[in-house]
Amino acid sequence: MDNNLITDSCVDFNDDTENTQRVPFKILIDEDEIVDEDLNIIDLIAKMKSSHNHIKTACPSPDDFIKRFKENKNNFVVTISSQLSGSYNSAMLAVEIMKEKFPESFIHVFDSKTASAGETLIALKVKQLIEEKLSTLDIIENTNKYISKLRTLFVLNSLDNLAKNGRITNFKAILANILHIVPIMGEDGQGKIVLKEQVRGKKKAFSRMIEMIGEYNINFEETILAITHVNCLEKAERLRDEIKAKYPFKDIKIFRAGGLSTVYADDGGIVIAF
Repeated sequence: MDNNLITDSCVDFNDDTENTQRVPFKILIDEDEIVDEDLNIIDLIAKMKSSHNHIKTACPSPDDFIKRFKENKNNFVVTISSQLSGSYNSAMLAVEIMKEKFPESFIHVFDSKTASAGETLIALKVKQLIEEKLSTLDIIENTNKYISKLRTLFVLNSLDNLAKNGRITNFKAILANILHIVPIMGEDGQGKIVLKEQVRGKKKAFSRMIEMIGEYNINFEETILAITHVNCLEKAERLRDEIKAKYPFKDIKIFRAGGLSTVYADDGGIVIAF
């Protein structure tokens, strides 16, 4: 049977993912409800910077997923971590509805337990396994194994948007800016975002993040590393070159952030996954 890949809009962009079927989030800035689909990221960043209010996001509804599911009989779905959003739960509710109405269809939903660059790598893994014509059970087993080993780290250029989103207090954001404190964040292996370390200065933060890669048990020759950037391609390319000089990864791919990644990583943010 022909299998199809669907993701939510936390999967980022390069030539490998350009034609991925995405079910979009909505981004809520002041009075605007922006569908996270074919966005001009520069315009989105400008709107975020001009707003003094909380910037909110709304995950796709079950109906949004169902519309996509109906286009193909057999679907694999990848969502942002269920610990960060209701997207996974919406997809699962959609699966239950589809089972009742179209019992002959096949749908499997993967909780990526990550976001941005991490979720993007998982989507590419599923795409690869589909193209290799693996059985559905083998795709599920191989993808779950991949998810369990995947690690995500990120450094933000600014904490302003996290403060607007209510993730940290304004006081902490202001204090961090004054003291030039740069947090290195990452997932905890279960899908939550946690503080890994705090470093003074952006240059030191990126150097430390590169060092941290070597502290994981990685088979570099078999591992692909992804870098998602928010409006900072040159920074991503420098980071790629520094990582490549230090570690023999199989490949390093650069992605430009979609709308949802932009909301949380903010202008100048970098996310890596491997």
